[in-house]
Amino acid sequence: MATLELDSVTKTFQDGSDEIVAVDDVSMSIDDGEFVVVVGPSGCGKSTTLRMIAGLETISSGTISIGDRVVNDVKSQDRDIAMVFQSYALYPHMSVRGNMSFGLEESTDLPDDEIESMVTETAELLGISNLLDRKPSDLSGGQQQRVALGRAIVRDPEVFLMDEPLSNLDAKLRAQMRTELQRLQDDLDVTTVYVTHDQTEAMTMGDRIAILDGGELQQISTPLECYHEPANQFVAGFLGEPSMNFFDVTLADGHLRGDDFEYPIGSEIQSAVGDTTELVLGIRPEAVELVEDPSGDHDFETVVDVVEPMGDENTVYLRFDADAGEEDATLVATVDGFTRVSAGDTVAARIPEDAIHVFDRASGEALHNRSIDDDVEPVELS
Repeated sequence: MATLELDSVTKTFQDGSDEIVAVDDVSMSIDDGEFVVVVGPSGCGKSTTLRMIAGLETISSGTISIGDRVVNDVKSQDRDIAMVFQSYALYPHMSVRGNMSFGLEESTDLPDDEIESMVTETAELLGISNLLDRKPSDLSGGQQQRVALGRAIVRDPEVFLMDEPLSNLDAKLRAQMRTELQRLQDDLDVTTVYVTHDQTEAMTMGDRIAILDGGELQQISTPLECYHEPANQFVAGFLGEPSMNFFDVTLADGHLRGDDFEYPIGSEIQSAVGDTTELVLGIRPEAVELVEDPSGDHDFETVVDVVEPMGDENTVYLRFDADAGEEDATLVATVDGFTRVSAGDTVAARIPEDAIHVFDRASGEALHNRSIDDDVEPVELS
């Protein structure tokens, strides 16, 4: 096991006379045994970053270190890493046993009985002992995924690299495998970099998540810190489903003034904002409350546009004006599934000041966030 460090790593491609920057000056330090999820939209550079760590892509500039060794010029097979691909990449003509043992047979001088012992032990760990003599064509997607993991585990690498390994599975199996992967990583305690476009995987699996956009690292922190204290508007909007509500506002006389409402803010937020006046007000849907009687400066009369019942909760789309068109602002609220509201109802929406985020409209930088410290203290379980 080892630490993994990326220092100002950049990757450029030539497209004719144009230079395309796929990864732009990315730096991150990953601790020994840490599980870091790299997440972002398609084309953000996450898979390219993983491939540079693996040695499958050359680095244009910067350094990648595994432990105390810079591996920029080290061949992929000599980096002591193991990679699990999205497609599983199993050898179709080999049995499960053959797929899991092949890498050890080719890259080590271990005797056959020791390799067999390692394969058997790993198969037991993954619950696929009964599949060792089957071919990949005889396996389900989840079973193939376990075999691909097993092939990586028997290598006992310094670093695991996983490139969207669950994307080919159905939703129920993905949820199951997320849990199994977390248990497996805890047991193995191997430094792991996991790439995905799925924010649910990022939030539920990672010790920390690294969020990329346009090849640039936007934020690397714990899932809760990225969710509640996003570094910028992109991170705030990327994490969360439904996405955070955003409203363009202008600060004047202690009020955030939008096209459809005025929102007074206290001295603490005004101090955080400073001299910036062109702002974006953000509020997560689950922080919006529907109240019976509007009684404060942060309560607004709204009209229900659409209700999406999800069983345990309802997603409610609200308009500040009954005659608003599609281009006008929509406030999305996530409320309890037993809350009875219907399209056309007039309801009061409360936007608590202690739950709002404020961003610089020009740069997207977060100027004020809801603090995690403001949340309810965790319950101590004996």
